[in-house]
Amino acid sequence: MALIETEAALHVAHRDNHTHRDVNGGWLRPAVFGAMDGLVSNLALMTGVAGGSVGQQTIVLTGLAGLAAGAFSMAAGEYTSVASQRELVEAELDVERRELRKHPKDEEAELAALYEARGVEPHLARQVAKQLSRDPEQALEIHAREELGIDPGDLPSPLVAAVSSFGSFALGALLPVLPYLLGATALWPAVVVALLGLFLCGAVVARVTARSWWYSGLRQLALGGAAAGVTYALGSLFGTAVG
Repeated sequence: MALIETEAALHVAHRDNHTHRDVNGGWLRPAVFGAMDGLVSNLALMTGVAGGSVGQQTIVLTGLAGLAAGAFSMAAGEYTSVASQRELVEAELDVERRELRKHPKDEEAELAALYEARGVEPHLARQVAKQLSRDPEQALEIHAREELGIDPGDLPSPLVAAVSSFGSFALGALLPVLPYLLGATALWPAVVVALLGLFLCGAVVARVTARSWWYSGLRQLALGGAAAGVTYALGSLFGTAVG
């Protein structure tokens, strides 16, 4: 009876509970930050080369090479990182699965102790742990959530992460190259397009922060503009020295 009352109370609390934004950012965060990475790095690369007083063709080739190199590097790094993380998680899940199979009573007692530590009455905690432990897969999921802080059914995909990183970086890196591909002959159109893209990315990031859209946009624009300015100055300096 007590178990039923507890479940009913939890249902009512869940139904009346307020909602929060996704503090992890979901897919939006890595996509936007990947695009900003491509924008800043390729804009800085192109302005640095342009500062050396090279020809238009050299600047365009530099931008395209930076796009390809950066996108492939991001994809490879993201794939390796996520694959390694997933392999580690799966290994830990195998350990937990074996423990549940070999020592089910000990694992049930461990689960009950976790609920007791959170304030559930001992008798009720044992009842809940016993009921949840009847299904091995459900028990594994609960132990993974409580002990490892992961959801076995929601593990990240290395391939999806790699493709997303490649696409978002390439999209960002394409912006400063685009004006040249459309016929521009000077550097300033590429800089303007890139800075507008940085402002837009910063504004979108505000969706997962407590900052206003204009503050986030201006902050990213300032950081990207500073990076481009510094590399242009260095390109001019090194170009003069080499020349």
